Amino acid sequence: MDAIRTDGLTRTFGDVTAVDGLTICVAEGELFGLVGPDGAGKTTTMRLLTGTLSPSGGTAWVTGHDVADDPEAIKEEIGYMSQRFGLYRDLTVIENLHFYADIYGVPRRGRQDRIDRLLAFSNLTPFKRRQAGDLSGGMKQKLGLACALIHTPRVLFLDEPTCGVDPVSRRDFWRILQQLIHDKVTLFVATAYLDEAERCHRVGLIDQGRLLACGTPEEVKRLMRGTIVEVRSSDARRTAAVLRSRLPAGSVALFGDRVHVALDERGAHESQVAELLAATAVDVIEVRRIEPLLEDVFVSVLAGQTREPGA
Repeated sequence: MDAIRTDGLTRTFGDVTAVDGLTICVAEGELFGLVGPDGAGKTTTMRLLTGTLSPSGGTAWVTGHDVADDPEAIKEEIGYMSQRFGLYRDLTVIENLHFYADIYGVPRRGRQDRIDRLLAFSNLTPFKRRQAGDLSGGMKQKLGLACALIHTPRVLFLDEPTCGVDPVSRRDFWRILQQLIHDKVTLFVATAYLDEAERCHRVGLIDQGRLLACGTPEEVKRLMRGTIVEVRSSDARRTAAVLRSRLPAGSVALFGDRVHVALDERGAHESQVAELLAATAVDVIEVRRIEPLLEDVFVSVLAGQTREPGA
């Protein structure tokens, strides 16, 4: 049975369509990533699936329950971690865990053992007496996750869980999520980080409320239109600016100290990019063809949507 299923799920706010005919299926025990920029509709989708917002059209089921007809039944079987830190800052770590255990009706008998396991699981045991407001960003996210897991949910919804978190804490957080997958928990993660999407079993690319593509990371990468050429130079920003002035809009992207160029034709060669830079003062170190990243694909798909008449 699918843990999550939607059919034409839609939500409008006045004249604005935040979620536009979304149709997806997420299997039990799957790690599914909903990927898109800010304002793409990720949070609205999450609120619809958790029963905190009613759909304007279409249908959705979570653990077999209709989100519109039976939202309370859904809330008993899911955990939800919102984008912003929503715990009580003046309570300690362990007090927050007991508070959420009370909310979810977790029996007193055996509760402490579960709390101790969650503290160890999230590496928060040494900080259990610290007030939540005094935790680092990474530890706050771990505490939010532990509170969302206190009642052993079947499905866990995570809305941009590592937004604003340092790289080390992001890595540790994803290690914890991988452990949950081994425990057969279904994870639905909304993220703007394409490198995180690579860790998912399947991903859905969303923009302006519409699902642009869905599949495994490798399947989605096959949607790449053309070839990706990577440029290493002495000044990546200047290189990107030069190439953007000479190539179609949306074909050049900056990745740290590297520049990625999407060439339209499959037979295109990296020498074309080198020739464009040869007449400039840019000191080119290397130009080579590479396998596309998910971010390359997302940029390419968005560019294709923009070029479509009436899009």
